Amino acid sequence: MSMIRDLRAVVRPSARPVPRKEAAAPFEPDTTTSSAVVDCAVYRDGARVASGRTLSPQEAMREVRRDGGFVWIGLHEPTEAEFAGIASAFGLHPLAVEDAVQAHQRPKLERYDDSLFTVFKTVHYVEHDQLTASSEVIDTGEVMCFTGRDFFITVRHGGQGSLRALRHRLQEEPELLAKGPSAVLHAIADHVVDGYIAVADSVQDDIDEVETEVFSPGRNGGVSRGVDSARIYQLKREVLEFKRAVAPLQRPMQLLSERPMRLVDPDIQKYFRDVADHVARVHEQVMGFDELLNSILQANLAQASVAQNEDMRKITAWAAIIAVPTMVCGVYGMNFKYMPELHWKYGYPVIMSVTVALCLGIHRTLKRNGWL
Repeated sequence: MSMIRDLRAVVRPSARPVPRKEAAAPFEPDTTTSSAVVDCAVYRDGARVASGRTLSPQEAMREVRRDGGFVWIGLHEPTEAEFAGIASAFGLHPLAVEDAVQAHQRPKLERYDDSLFTVFKTVHYVEHDQLTASSEVIDTGEVMCFTGRDFFITVRHGGQGSLRALRHRLQEEPELLAKGPSAVLHAIADHVVDGYIAVADSVQDDIDEVETEVFSPGRNGGVSRGVDSARIYQLKREVLEFKRAVAPLQRPMQLLSERPMRLVDPDIQKYFRDVADHVARVHEQVMGFDELLNSILQANLAQASVAQNEDMRKITAWAAIIAVPTMVCGVYGMNFKYMPELHWKYGYPVIMSVTVALCLGIHRTLKRNGWL
C-alpha cells in the first residue's frame, strides 16, 4: 500500500501546467550532437548515475549493459537521420521507428520481440476569454514510448506534453525507478491520463457556458433566440479531437493491466488498472459531451425556428390590424359621386371611430391569443 501511495504521489502532480518548451535537465546540460535529444541518463538502483560529462545514447547503453540499470532517453521531434543511430543501437523495430518519426499516430500498444511500443496522445486545454466560432479549445501532441529490458526511450511531438517535470519527480522516488522501465511507462501513462481529466473539466465549463446561453430566457422573458450555431459546432469539433485521443487508448491500457508481459514488472502491472479506469471514465465523459452538444445544437436550431415563427406571427398580426384602415381608406378613396354618407356632417368622425374601434378590437383579440 505504501508503494501505491508513493506511485500516485509522483504522477498525480504532473497534471499541473508545465513550461511549453522542454530543455535539458539543469544539472546535466544537453551538449549532445543531436539537437533532438532532450535528456539521456543512466539509472541504477533507482538513482540517476552522476557523470562528469553528458553521455551519448550509445555510451549510456554500453554503460548499462556493462554495469546494470537502465537508460532513459528523451527526444523531441527527431528526424529520421537523428533517430537512426539510436534505433540501430537499441535494436528498435523499423515499423515502430517509422511511426515514431512521422508521428500523427493513433494511441496504441505494439509488442515486438525485445520491446514494447506505446503511443499516447497528449491533450492540452487552450485558454480563451470567450468561445468563438474559430476558438481553439484543445491542442494535441504525441508521446511515443519504447520500453525494453534495460532502456526506455520517449519521442515527443508537439509543443505540449513535456516530461521534464515528471522525470524530476521520479528521480525523487528511487524505490519506484528501481522497478525499471515499466515504472516509467506507468508514470507517463498516468501523467497523460491525468491531463485528460483536467482538460475534460475545462471543456465541461465551456459546454455549461454555451448551454446556459442557449436555454436562458430571451428579452422580456420571451423565447431565446439562441447563440451562434458555429460556436457550438466548433466546440463539437474540438470534443471530437479529444475523443480521438481518449477512445483508442482504452484497449492498450486494458492489455497492460490484464495481460502478463515480461517487460512489465508484476508489481507495476496492477497499477495500470487505475489508469485504465480513469481512461474509461474520461471516455464516458467525452461521449457524454458529444451527445450533449448534439442536443444543445438541435435545441439552438429549434429555438431559432421558434423565434422566427414568433416574428412572423407578430408581422401577420400587425398586417391584419393595418388591413382595416387600409380597406376603409380604399373604399372612400374611390371617385364615385354618389357614396353613402359622403356629404353627411358626421360621416368622417363616425368612420374614423369605427376604424379605430375595429383596430383596437383586433389588437386585443390577437394579444389575448398570444400573437402580440
